[in-house]
Amino acid sequence: MRTVLCRAAFSVFPSRRGNAADRVFSARTETLYRIKYRFFKLCGNMNPKSPLFLRLSDRLDVYLRLMRADKPIGALLLLWPTYWALWLASDGIPDLAVLAAFTIGTFLMRSAGCVINDFADRDFDGAVERTKNRPFAQGRVKKKEALLLTAFLCLLAALCLIPLNHLTWLMSLPALFLALTYPFTKRFFPIPQLYLGLAFSFGIPMAFAAVAGNVLPQAWILFAANVLWTLAYDTVYAMADKEDDLKIGIKTSAVTFGRYDIAAVMLCHGGFTLLMAVLGAVIGAAWAYWTAIPIVLLLQYRQYAAIKSRVRQICFETFLANNRIGWVWFTAIFAHTFFAK
Repeated sequence: MRTVLCRAAFSVFPSRRGNAADRVFSARTETLYRIKYRFFKLCGNMNPKSPLFLRLSDRLDVYLRLMRADKPIGALLLLWPTYWALWLASDGIPDLAVLAAFTIGTFLMRSAGCVINDFADRDFDGAVERTKNRPFAQGRVKKKEALLLTAFLCLLAALCLIPLNHLTWLMSLPALFLALTYPFTKRFFPIPQLYLGLAFSFGIPMAFAAVAGNVLPQAWILFAANVLWTLAYDTVYAMADKEDDLKIGIKTSAVTFGRYDIAAVMLCHGGFTLLMAVLGAVIGAAWAYWTAIPIVLLLQYRQYAAIKSRVRQICFETFLANNRIGWVWFTAIFAHTFFAK
């Protein structure tokens, strides 16, 4: 399983070999198959043709798709800023229990967010090309099932808080609220991606609270930087669905920014990089930290060159490429904590 998940995770790094969507789809299919295979091995000698087995297989497939178990990119984009914060707060040596709690909790909460997102968008997904095959759009899942699955995932995530301190527990409450309410903001808030940025950034102050016992000023600089980064990459993601969203009346940053969407994306990318530079100055970053800036600027320029076409598939592939930026900054922070000792 570990090998399959790693392969799926790194499949979001675009390369010149084949279409990115095809590579990601292949990884998703293999991941779902392996998860289901491991689960049914636990069932022992159950008859694969029995009604119970077929029912379990169908439900497991639906729940895994609701949780986006076949699409690791969202979890990775949520995990990178959390890791940045953990490594900074711990001077490069995070406690293994804390690291495990945040890693597992991040994947669980991302899965819960995906389920509640599909619940909220159940009346719209069928009209959008990218989402028309989701379980709700195909009538494969009931509302009650989705809500129970969300509650179960949130409960599992809450168990991850046990080894953490009380301040982290308290900070998990607004984090939970943001995660569960974000999908509904697309009905009334003109830039829901900004709200998502807040939700995707809350792991940062939580990480500092868990490691340092308080939220240091650099945590809020990193928080603001990640909000801008999230707004940038999720606007690119929204650009892929812009035509469909205009038809059904969903509000997104891509729709709100209109013909200035690319300018808004690059402005957010620029603000993100600037704040990461400010962070470096505040923490007295080692030389290795600063090597990330020219690399990230190059990656951002490549994104700009790609999204100028506004082609749906290219926008989606560009969104996936943001995983590289997260990885570059993690490497820089890791190197900083190593050389600063």
